[in-house]
Amino acid sequence: MPPTLIAKKPKIAVIGLGYVGLPVALHFAEHLSVIGFDRSEERVEALKTGIDPARELDALAFKNRNVLFTSSPEVLKEAQVYIVTVPTPVNSSKVPDLTFLKKACVTIASVLKQGDYIIFESTVYPGCTEEECIPLVEQLSGLKMGEDFKAGYSPERINPGDKNHSLSNTVKIVSGCDETALEEIARLYELIIKAGVHRAPSIKIAEAAKIVENVQRDLNISLMNELSVIFDKMSINTLDVLDAAGTKWNFMKYFPGLVGGHCIGVDPYYLTYKAQQLGYNSKVIAAGRSVNDEMPHYISKKVVQHVIRNVENVSQARVLVLGATFKENVSDIRNSKVAVLVRDLLDYSLEVDFVDAHASTKEVKDEYGLDITDKISGTYDAVILAVAHDIYTNFSTEYLNSITRTGALFADLKGVYRGKVSGMKYWSL
Repeated sequence: MPPTLIAKKPKIAVIGLGYVGLPVALHFAEHLSVIGFDRSEERVEALKTGIDPARELDALAFKNRNVLFTSSPEVLKEAQVYIVTVPTPVNSSKVPDLTFLKKACVTIASVLKQGDYIIFESTVYPGCTEEECIPLVEQLSGLKMGEDFKAGYSPERINPGDKNHSLSNTVKIVSGCDETALEEIARLYELIIKAGVHRAPSIKIAEAAKIVENVQRDLNISLMNELSVIFDKMSINTLDVLDAAGTKWNFMKYFPGLVGGHCIGVDPYYLTYKAQQLGYNSKVIAAGRSVNDEMPHYISKKVVQHVIRNVENVSQARVLVLGATFKENVSDIRNSKVAVLVRDLLDYSLEVDFVDAHASTKEVKDEYGLDITDKISGTYDAVILAVAHDIYTNFSTEYLNSITRTGALFADLKGVYRGKVSGMKYWSL
């Protein structure tokens, strides 16, 4: 029997309207009727006026879209397909926190009907969908997966701040609880994914694929970070080394840096957690995480060592930190390792000016208890380019010299100004 879901023109409900859910909702809204649900009334009100709080999408992305934004669960009863795109963080002990995911399951269970579909996009460990989410939905709804409703998993692959790799031009992995669900879900996503879909053999494989993508990147960056520490002791510039090594055809280029955010710095813990449950303690993955988590402390020590050697009264030393977000040209501050770096500097009793052109001052204060400075003022004993926002990558040497004191350190973590500045001590990872 041919797939029938698309033929019915189902109403789609997207649960969670952050950097993942909003593009999904707006893309589907070009073809079908969509309900965009988020528990944040403030976010919903902004979206109703065509404003993306994350500043990833402009007003044009909202134009001519058949979408209703709401924070009312009652409206979800009208949908036949539920797509879950809520955060899946870890807690302070680096253990998966499924609170948002389970709340979404409870909400869906309260409105789920015979013949409905649930598709999970949130990153989880292999087995989570079928071991945690579906049993909860079944228990609360009284319906059975496969018999009464269908379910699948299609991991999100959104890369915030990346205008080249969008939702529609990135291949989408899809999976389903059975062959019918797989095909229906695949055809549904084919409406919006120009690059096509990859049909995974099972939900667990789709879950594992997403974890592998992020674990691989985390480990490769951790290798570069460790090499950076080693080469620094040898007075060798790591970026010069990578330029040379990169001339070989099979060399994979990764770069040292702070690894934060809601994906790369979090997802490996989901896999190591599940591995521990099964009696295996990760060695390589855990080691990579340890290296990357140590980098903010390593950088702060380098800066403090310079200050101690070059500033007569350390308590009066001033440091400027450029950037607060987890990566360049985004407003997202979740799991930002720059915050760890700033706290370290404050613990050393240094005066720190902390600026960011993209981050919300209120969010930084609420999340980390740190104050964003309104503007760059005076002169500094050290300047740290922590996040390479475009606005910070074109300073002239004259300007940098005008805001730094004699013997100041310019810590350019990404090497943006390599070979371009003079009149100060330059250092990069």
